[in-house]
Amino acid sequence: MAAPEPVRAMNPDRIKIFSGNANVALAEEICKCLGLDLGQAQVQSFEDEENNIQIQENVRGADVFVVQSTSTPVDHHIMELLFMIDALKLSSAERITAVLPYYGYARQDRKDKPRVPISAKLVAKLLEASGSDRVLTLDLHAAQIQGFFDIPVDHLFSTPVMIDYFKPLEIPNLTVQTLERTAGDHR
Repeated sequence: MAAPEPVRAMNPDRIKIFSGNANVALAEEICKCLGLDLGQAQVQSFEDEENNIQIQENVRGADVFVVQSTSTPVDHHIMELLFMIDALKLSSAERITAVLPYYGYARQDRKDKPRVPISAKLVAKLLEASGSDRVLTLDLHAAQIQGFFDIPVDHLFSTPVMIDYFKPLEIPNLTVQTLERTAGDHR
């Protein structure tokens, strides 16, 4: 029986944060809170909408976080994320964490009809295949999605943070509404 792989400790001097086009403002805010500069990368599209990615700084040996929701346009943002992860892996990043504030295809987490894919599982496998070592996500549609991964998943919940924010404000009859999109809704 082979010895288990040692757990690599994160080196705070080698943390780098990159962003795809879906969450640049969030990535900048995270960097501001951590006192880091946003990683330099060219993330753009050719005229035919193919992604064109280039990491523009040295990431060798770094703990890299890629902030990218898979929100509208979902497929484009997923491919952008996968290409960024692959470019970082090929650039010798030590560890790559995909930070997904929104996990696209999460509602397709089970086979509820014949001849349908389990799309949430396929997205998990694509993230792994592209080179992600860990995933950090927020408010998954169903906790079972974590089981689709063979890499660690940090599933965070926004409700405790929202409660801590709103409770001291003592707003009478406070109501918080979330919007759930339906198929064909492109808001």
